[in-house]
Formats: sequence, structure tokens, C-alpha cells
Amino acid sequence: MSVGAQLSVTDLRRAARHPVDYPVIAEHHERGDIKMHVANLSAHGFMVDGADTIARGDRVIIRLPEIGRIEAYCIWTRDERAGFQFERIIRLDDFMRIIESLQPNPRLRRSR
Repeated sequence: MSVGAQLSVTDLRRAARHPVDYPVIAEHHERGDIKMHVANLSAHGFMVDGADTIARGDRVIIRLPEIGRIEAYCIWTRDERAGFQFERIIRLDDFMRIIESLQPNPRLRRSR
């Protein structure tokens, strides 16, 4: 008898993503500081563009408003984009505060 579905990386990608325009300096273990641009964000991870030096499996630490430093690892790359999954899920109340600080346009924010 099945005990329920286990979430996979593909399932996590279905989480609501919020468009943001957030430049960060990521800490990479081997390459040091890397400038990246976060294009969208969810409670599970984020996507960057202009990430031509990032490879699948790379780990970085970024700093987000409200929660500070958080580690993430690259789960996919395509052209100059890369998708990262956080080491831990961001709590909903913290995530909503992050979105409010990164999306000054209220029309882009989800209703509570």
C-alpha cells in the first residue's frame, strides 16, 4: 500500500514563483564572490539569469532580506539561466516579508 507521494525536485518547481529584480553577490566555495541576478523566487528556491559560470550541483550562499544568509544548490542550468533549491524551506511569514520588500509594485504581490 502506498504511503503518499514524496516530493521530487520536479514537484518543487510547481511552487508559486514570484518575479523579482534582485542583484546579489553569492558566495561560491571555489570561485569566491559571484555577482548574480535573482529573477524569480519561491519558498523553495530561486532562478537567476546571467549565470554562465554556474554548473549543476554548485552550492552558493546568498543574502535575502528578512532572513539573511541562506545556502542553495543549483539543480538545473539552461543557456544563461540557473535554478537553485534552498537547503531549507523558508517559512511562509518570512517569505511574504521577503516578497513585500523585493516587490515594491503591489500588483505583482500575491494576495494573502
